[in-house]
Amino acid sequence: MASQEASRPPPRARREAGGRALRPDKYSVLLPTYNERENLPLIVWLLVKSFSGSGINYEIIIIDDGSPDGTRDVAEQLEKIYGSDKILLRPREKKLGLGTAYIHGMKHATGNYIIIMDADLSHHPKFIPEFIRKQKEGNFDIVSGTRYKGNGGVYGWDLKRKLIRLYRKEVLQKLMEKCVSKGYVFQMEMIVRARQLNYTIGEVPISFVDRVYGESKLGGNEIVSFLKGLLTLFATT
Repeated sequence: MASQEASRPPPRARREAGGRALRPDKYSVLLPTYNERENLPLIVWLLVKSFSGSGINYEIIIIDDGSPDGTRDVAEQLEKIYGSDKILLRPREKKLGLGTAYIHGMKHATGNYIIIMDADLSHHPKFIPEFIRKQKEGNFDIVSGTRYKGNGGVYGWDLKRKLIRLYRKEVLQKLMEKCVSKGYVFQMEMIVRARQLNYTIGEVPISFVDRVYGESKLGGNEIVSFLKGLLTLFATT
């Protein structure tokens, strides 16, 4: 019995057509931050709990944009607590836009799947295993959280709603090459471009919650930019 178990491939291992085992799937979370000193320890703890409890191979890449509240110091402590193989701090000097934060994080991602989400707890990491199951079931290129299907809900939600998505890494790289937006409209443009390129998209119903601590990163000027970006997107696609 022991010898039979030893000969089995590791969990979640993929196989080539010839039957040779490839490396197990790994999930890289891109976590842009700006003034998230209070939220960051909690979101990281929840992510680690969710991944570890499900036996999922992961890394969390924190992209801090020069937060003046000490978010970077907190991230450095988390890196020491959980290990630099699980928590990777990849900061930037200043706030340069959400889209470019994802692009920056992608340069350091070693997983073959990428999860993008916000650090403000607007979506609970407990849903991530459901995203992974959904992707496996339908072999989807992208899995997106939605409040419009099934039991998804929204609490304290407004125009500033964030998104959580899972991408095949190569799909996200291709979409980033196509996208022109830099701010929050980047997330919407990604899904529009994905449909244009005929990528398959699965959906998981989740609950969205407004931020727990701190003020929204999406200020009045950014909301105006967001709406202008939408108009440009609709006019060019």
